[in-house]
Amino acid sequence: MIRIQDIRLVPGYTEDDLRRAVGQRLHVPFTQIREIRLRRRSVDARDKRRVTFLLTVDVRAEGEARILKKCTKDHKIAAADDKPYRVRICHTADGERPVVVGFGPGGMFAAYVLAKAGLRPIVLERGRPVEQRMADVSAFRQTGVLLPESNVQFGEGGAGTFSDGKLATGIRDPRIRFVLETFAACGAPEEILWQAKPHIGTDRLTETVRGIRERILQLGGDIRFGACMTGYRTENGHISSIVYTQDGQETVLPTCHAILALGHSARDTLEHLYAAGLPLAPKPFAMGVRIEHLQTDIDRAQYGSFAGHPALGAADYKLAVHLPNGRSLYTFCMCPGGEVVAASSEPERLAVNGMSCFARDGRNANSALLVGVTPADFGSDHPLAGMHWQRALEAAAYRAGGGAYRAPVIRVGDFLAHRVSTAFGRVTPTYTPGTVFASPDDYLPDFMCETLRQGIPLMDRRLHGFADPDAVLTGIESRSSSPVRMLRGDDYHSIGVPGLYPCGEGAGYAGGITSAAVDGIHCAEAVIQDLGGAVWKN
Repeated sequence: MIRIQDIRLVPGYTEDDLRRAVGQRLHVPFTQIREIRLRRRSVDARDKRRVTFLLTVDVRAEGEARILKKCTKDHKIAAADDKPYRVRICHTADGERPVVVGFGPGGMFAAYVLAKAGLRPIVLERGRPVEQRMADVSAFRQTGVLLPESNVQFGEGGAGTFSDGKLATGIRDPRIRFVLETFAACGAPEEILWQAKPHIGTDRLTETVRGIRERILQLGGDIRFGACMTGYRTENGHISSIVYTQDGQETVLPTCHAILALGHSARDTLEHLYAAGLPLAPKPFAMGVRIEHLQTDIDRAQYGSFAGHPALGAADYKLAVHLPNGRSLYTFCMCPGGEVVAASSEPERLAVNGMSCFARDGRNANSALLVGVTPADFGSDHPLAGMHWQRALEAAAYRAGGGAYRAPVIRVGDFLAHRVSTAFGRVTPTYTPGTVFASPDDYLPDFMCETLRQGIPLMDRRLHGFADPDAVLTGIESRSSSPVRMLRGDDYHSIGVPGLYPCGEGAGYAGGITSAAVDGIHCAEAVIQDLGGAVWKN
């Protein structure tokens, strides 16, 4: 096939429009084109008077070799030579089954690749299956009664299940295509295969996650829910077993290969690992608040007169500013047409996140608004100091909200003017179980509040209306990434504990669903190679 990049078409283009554009680029008549597959589509809204789509397509045509030779001067036209991801069967002499701890994106794809290799992995997930988990999260939002083992952070699918299922990533790795194709084959919308910023939607993730689970089970894997890792044992310095509790019973599970895909919120397990001597280190991360605007305002700011066009959908944004105080403020996990959700996982500690359904048709847009922090801010050089700081700020936010997992909220105009809100304007918060007017000054350090006050007006220069006085800030957004890194070598083994493979976001090696999934694949490949099997080479 022939791949063509940067075909520019207006919103609402037809298949005939696309065929004409392809024929013009290849200098061939329509009759010579047999098939056109959309590979990527992004929106170019830099000129609000002429918003367009930029497409990359794969084309099957008669005489492809001749066409390519004729188009050598167009560097955006080339042969499409993608190699599909394949896993070769790996046999172990003693029938050992590798263990995967955690069933978020990293653990899920690690387990899937190991299962495809014939290694029948055993997965330990402390939370519940996604169907039960969705019901538990819904009940928490309605009642304020938290289940510490089944919430936005813990359970099948990981934290990403309740954050829109965003699949955009900054990494470059050929395994990304395999991740997207797997999601699509298991129930995710086909659009994720060509969207520049693909997303599944929280409402569609239940089916998708369940589909991957079923594939792993069909391939001989074993998934144990309600199984929380509490430690590990070694022989001659190498991992020999994983210790976990399930239904109040402790089990010692023999294995020489265990992938630790804990996620960024398994704080108790991190404490167990630290006590056992696993090499850990603090790492930079970010904390702040969620900001909500009317989605129609964001659409107008991004698309101008094209706002509301059905082909464009809800607009998003991504902003970052560097400030005179030496800090950075940036947006993260932007959720068009979404809502702010209760993301607590520990009693009397508050955390919020954002999510959208696939349609992204809610009244508000929301995004994390984060201040970068480093280990120098933690007040200690302890490996878990950042985690302890997170906990302290979440407890302060819980108190600021008055308890019962109500969230502290404030209008942007009032926050910038150093006063507490008494009423909402055009924007009302989407957070449940409830909200209380309180300032971030009550639960965030002074330098974070200073950074927010300096940065929001600067962001408004880049996205008109960002500093809308009626926009709402909801706190605390504290789980953007892990504050801890589990040290590992280039071979993916934990430094000091061979046979343990720190993986994904919780281990400090990923930042989002797709990068965590890819890291899980790399860790699985490391296990396969250590067992003498062959791994995929692109």
